[in-house]
Amino acid sequence: MLNTVSDRKAEQLANFGVETVLQLLTTFPRRYIDRTQQADVSGLEVGAPAAVLAEVVRVRTRRARNGKTVVDITVRDDTGTLNIVFFNQPWRRHQLREGTEAIFWGKVGEYRQERQMVNPVVDVVAGVDDDDADEPEIGRARRTLRILPVYPASAKAGLTSWELGTFVDEALDRAGEMLDPVSDEWRTTLDLIDRTTAFTNIHRPATSDQEAPARKRLVFDEFLRLQLKLVLRRRAFEDNARALRHQVSPLEVAGAKDGTLVARFLEGLPYALTTAQRQALAVIVADLAGPFPMHRLLQGDVGSGKTVVALAALLGAVQSGHQGALMVPTEVLAEQHATAVRAMLGPLVDEVRIELLTSRVKGKARTALLEGLANGDVDIVVGTHALLSEGVTFQSLGAVVIDEQHRFGVEQRATLRDKGEEGDPDLLVMTATPIPRTAAMVIFGDLDETILNEMPPGRAPITTTWLPNPGDEFQAWERVRSEVAAGNRAFVVCPLVSDSPKVEARSATEELERLSADQLKGLAVGLLHGQMAPAAREGVMAAFRTGEVQVLVATTVIEVGVDVPEATVMVIESADRFGMAQLHQLRGRVGRGTSPSWCFLLGAGSGEDGVANERLAAVAASNDGFALAEEDLRLRGEGTLLGARQKGQTDLRLASLSEAGDRILLTQARRVAEAIVNDDPKLEAHEQLADEIRLFLTDDEEEYLFRS
Repeated sequence: MLNTVSDRKAEQLANFGVETVLQLLTTFPRRYIDRTQQADVSGLEVGAPAAVLAEVVRVRTRRARNGKTVVDITVRDDTGTLNIVFFNQPWRRHQLREGTEAIFWGKVGEYRQERQMVNPVVDVVAGVDDDDADEPEIGRARRTLRILPVYPASAKAGLTSWELGTFVDEALDRAGEMLDPVSDEWRTTLDLIDRTTAFTNIHRPATSDQEAPARKRLVFDEFLRLQLKLVLRRRAFEDNARALRHQVSPLEVAGAKDGTLVARFLEGLPYALTTAQRQALAVIVADLAGPFPMHRLLQGDVGSGKTVVALAALLGAVQSGHQGALMVPTEVLAEQHATAVRAMLGPLVDEVRIELLTSRVKGKARTALLEGLANGDVDIVVGTHALLSEGVTFQSLGAVVIDEQHRFGVEQRATLRDKGEEGDPDLLVMTATPIPRTAAMVIFGDLDETILNEMPPGRAPITTTWLPNPGDEFQAWERVRSEVAAGNRAFVVCPLVSDSPKVEARSATEELERLSADQLKGLAVGLLHGQMAPAAREGVMAAFRTGEVQVLVATTVIEVGVDVPEATVMVIESADRFGMAQLHQLRGRVGRGTSPSWCFLLGAGSGEDGVANERLAAVAASNDGFALAEEDLRLRGEGTLLGARQKGQTDLRLASLSEAGDRILLTQARRVAEAIVNDDPKLEAHEQLADEIRLFLTDDEEEYLFRS
């Protein structure tokens, strides 16, 4: 226990997510205040942003005319006073009591000839409960630092930035010289400082130029731990693999008419594969026939033809006497995939038995299906998480395809892979949500990567228009009516099935009624959402394909897997409620034929969330999913992307994939990790590094990576 951490503070730290010295030292400052250059209140310029370190001297609460709470606070430093105003944040009067010292970051305004900040960012440096008289010498010393680190304080946990800094200082002093698992040779090659200096300089830099090298070293450490784990996982997988070498040949991909199942499937397609599809298939076929089980990620933009490639891989297993499984995250998507797979097989559907397994398959039908999987009568099964159930067994599972991999964890794909009785099935994971290369190295770093970067010829261009002004929405509805009049179809997408008082978004159910009586009066409008019975959903989709339903009002159940070439226009209501990747996915439901297509984004606009507006503007400006993924990474950081990976102690604390310099460090860390594991697969000669990685592993992971 640190001397500066009382039992009460230890409890508060635990509530803050800090229970060890390691977790404390990896709670990094989120910004710094240079006390030699910080703004004095007297020198603030109206209209300019500024950070002010000041003490609260008066707090008042009042009611605005609209009934909302206004908290007026006066702060001062040695040079003058400043007014701080918080609208609709009544809790500020408890956070910022008189005597509290805090940093206020915001734009300086003026009201009644007095300077003020409205709703600034606040970092509490010292609260009124801090006991200066009993404060350790280390704490008093921090008040004289030229560079003041500002930590992510938590009013909820009862911790201030000042307290966290005091605890960190003691931990650093007591830690002394730290072990450094990165060799002198690598540090020299990559221009990295030693670990002890890095931790010292990131927490208490003496000058402003010390923070960057410290951050660089610690970011590298985060990436190296993560990449070593992924490389070790891949190596352990290969060492323990029981390969099934399938009877497939690159000649089949090249167009040879040799009568095999894969060759006849490719020959029977009503269109020619793109060069990218053939290149991807050639790599996958080499994996299927190779000495190690395939362990591959297939990335492709919306409409690039991933499903055809995946089905060819599954047929490669079937023609070799094995079975295939296609796992998807939702029942709606499973139903759509099963229908699409049967359609793509054409006449071969009489030779290849395709079945659907979801939680809705019950009773005798489920029993018969499970028996068919166990005795080998079922060739390919399309299913949801139901495929992971203990009762699901295969006679010989040869290939597994997992679609929308970001919704499944490592353990789930391992569970399905382990159902191979004769050997490890080949694994192909797919994502239609493009992921930047560096993010893929973090999320899917144990997989080989193949990218479909080419669209099939003849695909119609999609013109995307963002209409933030409600008065302009008529343009969207006019386009819907004109396209329907031309014999085409339209989608209208809403974010909810029914109204929610907490979310101001239109529901599909109510929007159907409104549109049928107003903008789309006289048209055949249908409804589709995930809460409908499967038979009802299939009926609506069939009617939409034939044109009996001209406009389909739907939720995001149409996000993937729906392929209606006659659909040429989409209207996305409350578009600001969706992320960029989801908007791009939805837009991909149109433009699948040869006719020009349109997508209209409704929502947001002036006075709304600036980031939401940037997202909508970016989607309207580009049809390139990979470019949008990079922009999404820039706008929102890696939090959303890394949420795809199972959370744990390896989550990045300091590194950011949206930073160009960090992306370079990630590539370097991968190179170092591969070099280390190639020379020392069990890290027996890197004992310090192995011990460090074990801190971030579960017991099962440690067993698999180090003892298997």
